[in-house]
Amino acid sequence: MKPVILFNIYRMNLRLFAAFIVLSLFVSSFSCSNQSSRERKPVVQIKIESVNRKIVFGDDVTIGISVKVKDGSLKETRIYIDTVLVTSSPQAEFSYSLKKYESLGKHTLKAVATKADGTQGEYFKSFEVLSDIVPEKYGYELVQSLPHNPAFFTEGLEIHNGFLYESTGQNGQSALYKTNLKTGKVVQTVKLADRFFGEGITIFNNRIYQLTYKTKVGFIYNLDNMALVDSFHFASAEGWGMTHDEKYLIMSDGTSSLTYLDPVSCKAVKKLQVYDDRDAVVYINELEYSEGFIYANVWTTNLIIKIDSKTGKVVSKMDMDGILSMVSNPNAQVDVLNGIAIDPVTGKMYITGKLYPTLFEIKPVKKG
Repeated sequence: MKPVILFNIYRMNLRLFAAFIVLSLFVSSFSCSNQSSRERKPVVQIKIESVNRKIVFGDDVTIGISVKVKDGSLKETRIYIDTVLVTSSPQAEFSYSLKKYESLGKHTLKAVATKADGTQGEYFKSFEVLSDIVPEKYGYELVQSLPHNPAFFTEGLEIHNGFLYESTGQNGQSALYKTNLKTGKVVQTVKLADRFFGEGITIFNNRIYQLTYKTKVGFIYNLDNMALVDSFHFASAEGWGMTHDEKYLIMSDGTSSLTYLDPVSCKAVKKLQVYDDRDAVVYINELEYSEGFIYANVWTTNLIIKIDSKTGKVVSKMDMDGILSMVSNPNAQVDVLNGIAIDPVTGKMYITGKLYPTLFEIKPVKKG
């Protein structure tokens, strides 16, 4: 009987082995199918070049695209810059030129390659555009010194109808002040709740708009009596400086970008990236708009930059070093330069700083 038993066992083993082989082939086939599906996305190589080593405002920028398809056929490749479609092509290799590209700052290029069966591959590449001008260098001439409360931690400064409006910071000390420009005497005060750190202000359409630092809240006051009439929320992580042009509110948030807000909804409508010929200008703080240009303090420095509001180019830099040597007590404890106000009627420029005992009327003077 033993030989029969062994033969039966042998036949059973053969059946099990055959079943195992079939199952293995099925699993292998399924796995290969999945692997093949994963590999079917087209691969896109992106090259971005200009005539300069770094891309400069106004350059012709060439985008080179090379698509590799391992199986199937390519239908088209679409190219987007900052979410805007700029071109498409059915060719596996092609180039596209952005003629005289005039958009400062950092941008994202997205290439979406699509095969005939609908399979897509998305690829990204960033590039940066610098200003094409070297900022002019300015110093200043002191016209006169006016009194300024040395306890004011200045965050926003504005002149309207001959009065100085000022927003001050620090939790528990933040307020909005209306003062006599010549004497520094406070005419009216609105104190903020202790949890708010006051920041930049601007006066637009008979309203005073005021930012706060890290609470993402802004306040709107009636200009006539400084009564609080509304509040708004903004998306930026922090609020720093504020001004306005003929149409929009403009705010800074400590980065190199300025955000334009609709004055009714207070929602962001666009951004302006600020660059000089070398890099982005960060820590943009208190702002003032005048005749198509935005003047801005650069936090922790004595620089006031002048920005072309249409392009974001820094057209000049004014060095305010030495301004504190002209105060009656040059050893007084102060913080950083912060506060620019230009009288819209006279065109006179005034500057001060956090805890500065003086408000200075100055004239920019070109160097060299």
